[in-house]
Amino acid sequence: MGMKMHSVESRFIAIVIGALLVFVAPLFLLFLILSSDRVARERLQNTETLLHANVQALGKPIWDFDRESVEQIATALQAGSNISYVRVRDTSNVIDIRRPEAEPDRSTIQSVVTADILHKSADGIRNVGTAEIWITKEGPFSRFTKDEMMIFAIFFFAVGTLFTAAIIGNRITIIRPLMRLTAAIDATQRLGSRHHVDWNSNDEMGSLARNFNEMQTKLEREEQELKSAHARATDIYNRTPAMLFSIDALDRITAVSDYWLTATGYERRQVIGCNFSDFVDDGERDAYRMRREQTAESNGTVEVTLRFRKADQSVMDVLILETNTVAAGDRQPLSLSVMTDVTQLKEAESRNHHQAITDHLTGLLNRQGFEAVLDEMISESDASKQKLACLFVDLDRFKWINDNLGHAAGDEVLCQVAARIRNQLRFNDMVARLGGDEFAILVCAADARQVAIDISHRLAATLRESLVVDGTEIKVSASIGVAVYPDHAATAPDLLQKSDMAMYARKRGGKNGVQLFDSNMVDIVRKRLEMEQCIDQGLRQDWFQAYLQPIVDLPSGRVAGFEALMRLHHPEKGILPPAEIVGLAEENGSILRVGDIILTKAIANLAVVSRLSGLEESYLAVNFSPLQFEPGLPHRLAALLLENGVLPCRIVIEITEAVLMLDSPVVCSVLESLSSLGCRIALDDFGTGYSSLSYLNRFPVDIVKVDQSFTRSLGSDQPEVARKSRMLIEGIRTISHQMGCAVVAEGIETEEERDMLCRMGLEFGQGYLFSRPLPLNELMDRLVEFTPQEQPDHRLLATVMTG
Repeated sequence: MGMKMHSVESRFIAIVIGALLVFVAPLFLLFLILSSDRVARERLQNTETLLHANVQALGKPIWDFDRESVEQIATALQAGSNISYVRVRDTSNVIDIRRPEAEPDRSTIQSVVTADILHKSADGIRNVGTAEIWITKEGPFSRFTKDEMMIFAIFFFAVGTLFTAAIIGNRITIIRPLMRLTAAIDATQRLGSRHHVDWNSNDEMGSLARNFNEMQTKLEREEQELKSAHARATDIYNRTPAMLFSIDALDRITAVSDYWLTATGYERRQVIGCNFSDFVDDGERDAYRMRREQTAESNGTVEVTLRFRKADQSVMDVLILETNTVAAGDRQPLSLSVMTDVTQLKEAESRNHHQAITDHLTGLLNRQGFEAVLDEMISESDASKQKLACLFVDLDRFKWINDNLGHAAGDEVLCQVAARIRNQLRFNDMVARLGGDEFAILVCAADARQVAIDISHRLAATLRESLVVDGTEIKVSASIGVAVYPDHAATAPDLLQKSDMAMYARKRGGKNGVQLFDSNMVDIVRKRLEMEQCIDQGLRQDWFQAYLQPIVDLPSGRVAGFEALMRLHHPEKGILPPAEIVGLAEENGSILRVGDIILTKAIANLAVVSRLSGLEESYLAVNFSPLQFEPGLPHRLAALLLENGVLPCRIVIEITEAVLMLDSPVVCSVLESLSSLGCRIALDDFGTGYSSLSYLNRFPVDIVKVDQSFTRSLGSDQPEVARKSRMLIEGIRTISHQMGCAVVAEGIETEEERDMLCRMGLEFGQGYLFSRPLPLNELMDRLVEFTPQEQPDHRLLATVMTG
């Protein structure tokens, strides 16, 4: 182990020496001082005693002037160990003996002892001289005897032995284990492995060594676990199938995972220490740097999407999710970022966005895309000081095409229509399919109104030309509404709405044409809205009523049946126009509820009327909208008839040519079911359509109703008109009777018209001549007036009823 002095040992020696100097040395010095004083006093007393004894011996020689004896006695006195000078002289100064001859330095003299020399003579005791003895100063140890010096030597030896034993004991019990502990710590620091202390004892140092070894064992175990955890974390960091990287506070890359390197193509030495923004595409760097400002608002987590440049200089879209933690103590802030390649996702989003704003059938913009473009084009028109026209295009017969030719044919029609629309537009005009058979076009120009009108007329003309679908020629036309920004509208939604209003105005005006928006249309729409609200409120508060108008047997004047007519009785406005109510109800889909209410009340009214004498077999004619022909209609009608005790043969289903023109399989099936139930079918407004005669052959029609326009023309002031009307009515009668159908003339208002119709052979008629449509209570009073002169001939009616 060597004799190298250690700080602990040095401090121990210093403490021991300090203790000796502070406690032992003062006591020993005090002992020396006391002992020296004692020895000095004893020697002084001995010297004085010796001097006094020899002085008595000098008395006679000096009295006798025996110089030689005096010298002998002085020499004997000077021989003392502590006597440095002796002087003897007589009172007469004859004898003055000095030993040695020269006086010593008085500074070396401790004390001078003098005594008078006396001699007893015959005259008495006389002073014959004086004697001086100079006692020399002695050191503190020179005063002691050998025995005393041995005692002092033994004391010093004991102290030295104790000191040496303390040093050796300290070195054995403290320094050696401390040196081994220090060596273990040095080895641990130098070699990186945990070294133990080789020391076994039952004292505190042994306990310290054991605790140190246990601590080393624990630290070694924890260090091994930490290394394993770090190795696992590193493996996880590198092997995680995600691009992980870390950056410091200055955005410098501090770590990247293996997957990050594989995905980007870089090597680790190329990126560590570099600013991450160096790898970001130039146009995205500002967005990446701004993420720091977002961190405080997102609780330390922020995400940003940007374009990252790979090692091969290709660019990929990445989503970076960055998490930062606050630094603890002197540690640097931690950052872990996950970079995900979202290139395909961005491309998919772009495709999805394109699909989201594009109509999949025609390739045009859809409503969502159109509304976005509309906002942009309004901003552009404001910036360029131009106007923007919106053309709203709606096909007129598209539902018929879908219902009769199928949806595949309808889709092909839409595609061809879209192609024709595009061919009529300029390169910068926008077109979209808003849904169904509705299209919208945006035209931006200084004279946008005139340009839009010109395009609309060209579109109307080209759409009137036949389309060929699967070898079949199809006729289709369009109603087009035009509105201009900022002349007619101030916002994008308002512009689209105004063009839609113009299109519906064209629809109501006869379809197949162009209509420019007019401010009066707003009033029309407002009235329509009020009417729709009345319909809705009427359904909720039971304002709808079923009025009945008698159908009279013309020859006899007896009531043969009734036509049920819908009336909406508003508590403040009175009876609202029925035609407008029906039209709006068909448009907004409420016609089904209205029709059910009227059918229910009409059958109930028929049951009440049937209690009157002579009306037990009267029938009820009910008008049906094309939208009411649903598969469940026969079942509902049968349930109502059973509930009210009315036979099906007393119910006449009135249909218009518009229903038959649909030629829908559902409509045909419902008509056949109603006919099988026992109900009769009446063809209303006969003679006003394109192919009414063919319908008599194709459908189970039992009654034909002559349109009131023919009846009113019988009394025309123009002979030619009256003549043609008579011929038409007679022709309808002849054809109907030959096909087994009864004929009912509508709109009879004068006795002259009634007489003429009777002469033509028409069986039944209805009109204001007989009665207006009336509610049930008024009708009951009015029926009393019908007192025919003769019993009606019910044979024809029975024939019609039985088919």
